[in-house]
Amino acid sequence: MPVLREGAPGKGSVLLALRYYGRELAGNRRLAVPGMLLPALGNVGINYLAPLVVAKLVGRIADGSGPLRLATTLPYVLAFAGVLLLAEALWRLGMHCLNRVAAHGMERLYATGMDELFAKDTAFFHDNFAGALTKRVIGFAARFEEFCDTLTFSVLGSLVPLVFGSVVLWTYDPLFVVGLLAMITMTGVCVFPLIRRRQMLVREREEAVAHVSGHVADSLMNIDTVRAFAAEEREAAEHRSRVARQRRLTLRSWDYGNLRIDTLVAPLSVLTNVIGLLLAVTLGGDSHGVEAVVVAFTYYSNATRIMFEFNQIYRRLERAMTEAAQFTELLLKPPTVLDPAAPEALVAAPADVRFERVHFTHAGAQPLFRGLDLDVPSGTRIGLVGRSGGGKTTLTRLLLRMSDIDGGRILIGGQDISRLRQTDLRGLIAYVPQDPAMFHRSLRDNIAFARPDACEADIRRAAEAAHVTEFADGLPEGFDTLVGERGIKLSGGQRQRVALARAILRDAPVLLLDEATSALDSESELLVQEALWRLMEGRTALVVAHRLSTVATMDRLVVLDHGRIVEQGRHEELLAAQGAYAKLWAHQSGGFLDETMDGADGSAEGVGLR
Repeated sequence: MPVLREGAPGKGSVLLALRYYGRELAGNRRLAVPGMLLPALGNVGINYLAPLVVAKLVGRIADGSGPLRLATTLPYVLAFAGVLLLAEALWRLGMHCLNRVAAHGMERLYATGMDELFAKDTAFFHDNFAGALTKRVIGFAARFEEFCDTLTFSVLGSLVPLVFGSVVLWTYDPLFVVGLLAMITMTGVCVFPLIRRRQMLVREREEAVAHVSGHVADSLMNIDTVRAFAAEEREAAEHRSRVARQRRLTLRSWDYGNLRIDTLVAPLSVLTNVIGLLLAVTLGGDSHGVEAVVVAFTYYSNATRIMFEFNQIYRRLERAMTEAAQFTELLLKPPTVLDPAAPEALVAAPADVRFERVHFTHAGAQPLFRGLDLDVPSGTRIGLVGRSGGGKTTLTRLLLRMSDIDGGRILIGGQDISRLRQTDLRGLIAYVPQDPAMFHRSLRDNIAFARPDACEADIRRAAEAAHVTEFADGLPEGFDTLVGERGIKLSGGQRQRVALARAILRDAPVLLLDEATSALDSESELLVQEALWRLMEGRTALVVAHRLSTVATMDRLVVLDHGRIVEQGRHEELLAAQGAYAKLWAHQSGGFLDETMDGADGSAEGVGLR
């Protein structure tokens, strides 16, 4: 089962998320700069410049220096209208740019997220829920929009107007600016420790949210098992328990912001407005009259909104960065299976396979292979047999380089597979696992996945060779039928036939079959085996089988026991030797190994990871 790794992201992952987001903004700065600045300038016009025009008009009226005429007031009215129209235009133009920054940035981050996940090795996906990974990669890209909006409308949208307002107030009296900045600074100093405390609460809340989503994904992916064991009520109770914990932590973080932070900011904002009014009356009233009073009071009132938004701004940035960091946290540990810095080019050569002094240990288990040697000449068909935990499936996965060996070499065509690009290596191999997974796509798409450029005729021939057409032609939509998530609409035998059709269509020089016919009935198996024998002609084939009868006619059989090759040879030779293979053959019942004979070496294979 995957391990729950849903804790709060650390500082390193937050910084990495900021680096990704910053790179997107820097890479699109021609649109990002105007997209972020123009709305802030629009705020200057609406909240500071337009009130300044009104204040000057009020001051002109209050001055009483002459009769109020249309010619006197019209310039102020036109200026007021012009400022508002200009501000609106700046907003619209800025939004036009910002929309493109966010949309293109999200597109690239979605692609980056999937590229980073595809670069991970197989063990990574065994340790993480698919649902949790989906949530994280989507949040990584989607939160970029909120990040941009917060920087634009809350940070720059507050700072740029504040700077403008401070400059204007300075022209009336520097004490206006001193009083305003002093109150904003004092509020920030008082609120910041509380925000840091709330950050811890938010992290606990996000951890609870991730635990809920991980459990939902795990339960839904295993819904058949849940129903088979009548565990709906038990899983629902577990879900309710996790949701209740999420609710408690959510309310705790919300209440802390409302009852602690906002309760502190409210009196400070009132005090700021009072100070602004007193300064306006005492300082501005004498030297600049009503105009200064209106300007100072309006600017102080606008500035107090910034104080109230300290918590909101931090909350929005924190939410965006927390979700993004939940994904980048996965990137802090690099994948263990990497392409070489200077990969070798594939050389056209016979597809012989060699394991030379291979050492390998599953994570957290005892060593499995200790200096394993195995030579498979090109075009040779070998069967890998033995009790569970012997290392049969592990050999095939090492050849695919799903994991890296701890020592020795594995070669195909004389080339060390660790020196090849993983894409080039796997292009040489057609693989059929014991439990083939299907995409939630059409039957045709699932077969063509092995070779996307294949024509319809090639897909059809592969399907016929694997006896897929026997059931596909009877489906309501034929090859266009959707097979469901992980191929749930198909039986186990049908999924194996589709996987075999993929291998046939792949047409690769090396063929790996891991119990490829175990889910077929006897009649279907005979038909499919005929197709497999045709497929193996001229190819190097490694076939894992518990059912010894399926590999008895192979060119050579290799008997593995606890990671060691204890015997190898043809079926008749091994029976005559009266060794390990002969004992396995004798213990078969109906063509299957008697699993009660399995050893227990404590290795990962012994617990089902063959």
